[in-house]
Amino acid sequence: MFESLRTGLSNAFRALQGKARLTEANMREGLRLVENSLLEADVNVDVVRQFMENVSAKALGEKVLNSLDPSHQLLLIVYKELVALLGPADPTLPLKKEVNVIMMCGLQGSGKTTTCGKLARWLQERKIRPMLVAADLQRPAAIEQLQVIGRQLDVPVYTEPGAGDPVTVCRNAVGRAGQEGCKVVILDTAGRLAIDRELMDQLVRIDRLVQPDEVLLVVDGMMGQDAVQSARAFNDALELNGLIMTKLDGDARGGALLSVRAVTGVPVKFIGTGEHLDALEPLHPEGMASRILGLGDMLAMATEAQRLVDEQERQRMEQKLRERSFTLDDFKSQLEKLVRPGLLQRFMSFMPGMDQLRELMGDEDATLALRRAIGIINSMTPQERQYPEIIDLSRRCRIARGAGVPPFEVNAMLKQFAAMRDVMENLVQVGAAERLQAIQQLQQAAIRDPFSVLQRTKKGTGKRLTSQERERLRMQREKELRRRKRQQRRGG
Repeated sequence: MFESLRTGLSNAFRALQGKARLTEANMREGLRLVENSLLEADVNVDVVRQFMENVSAKALGEKVLNSLDPSHQLLLIVYKELVALLGPADPTLPLKKEVNVIMMCGLQGSGKTTTCGKLARWLQERKIRPMLVAADLQRPAAIEQLQVIGRQLDVPVYTEPGAGDPVTVCRNAVGRAGQEGCKVVILDTAGRLAIDRELMDQLVRIDRLVQPDEVLLVVDGMMGQDAVQSARAFNDALELNGLIMTKLDGDARGGALLSVRAVTGVPVKFIGTGEHLDALEPLHPEGMASRILGLGDMLAMATEAQRLVDEQERQRMEQKLRERSFTLDDFKSQLEKLVRPGLLQRFMSFMPGMDQLRELMGDEDATLALRRAIGIINSMTPQERQYPEIIDLSRRCRIARGAGVPPFEVNAMLKQFAAMRDVMENLVQVGAAERLQAIQQLQQAAIRDPFSVLQRTKKGTGKRLTSQERERLRMQREKELRRRKRQQRRGG
């Protein structure tokens, strides 16, 4: 997400890092790089101009130039201005009535119907029963698509085959929702390839006669400034409560996300980060600004981790951690959840300083490492998984042979398990408030000392081996080990 923008900003901060003394000329050069990065990301020109005026006024002050580390100060200033540009945003939905109506609108191709399903899934996770309403009567495929989503989520979908008036359909759906005990009604309204008067008139009629509690616009984040202009046109007609920006998991440059609130005054409430129905995130300006700067988003990572396990399993794991009985079998079950395609990459995007490592590893290599760890655990006896401290050198060699890995990988996996278990056992001993505070402190530490995670680690002067070369060397070592064993048997 926003790789080009993040790389450009990181390069701007690195250009200032390590200088013995920063002059106003040096600082202006760094600011110019920041400005170029924003313009290349397709941020609105007027928004960039105002953003740079705010940053320059603070960055060129005597207090910053004479500080111990001006480059850190500049990044902190940019971070605060990004937060101001994105927020304040309130991702919550006011659901105060017995039946609450959310009207979803947007152009064709923006992902509106899929986003209706994502929002229904998001509500289900919060124990709220939704109903989907097929109010896009111009496109029969949209009705069928909504019914498929409803079956996937086990959510009721209200349709009226042959109906011609979307207002009547929406009104009837609200009445049916009350009868079926649905607290939220999500209206999937009609879209067009472009904004036209007929579309707007229909949406205005639904807004006036059905009186939805929330009007949300779905916009395609890959459209750039066209998405901003669409949001402006829809807001002029409907007075939007918020936006949902989709397709931010692709090569979207981020200009629309950083521009839309400043241009339209409408906050972005949610972002779509994938095609699956669980790929919907509430937008938190602090976390998103931190992610744009490559500093991770610890709160989003904790939320994502919570979604991987159900409440019953989470309570069981917490109990085992409190009793200090967390075993390698439990560790393996958590690793198996991360093997899903793309999920490990997603977790790494939330972690401070993981961008360079993620680029070096690639999703395939990272997933392969997880599978090797699972293979190591599978090669252990039940007793060894229960009590890993009994694994001595001979057991380690036997496990390595069974898993097809060198012994040092078994040792490294056991050390990682022990370190992770210690951290989790310490966290579970405190309450939820203390855990959240610990996560926030970690995020703030990354923001205060960004270059510990932004700068590249110095590489050795030796040759960096590719994954194929490392695998070939491993096979050669195993072949040599087998040859020596054969010689020993012959000698015996």
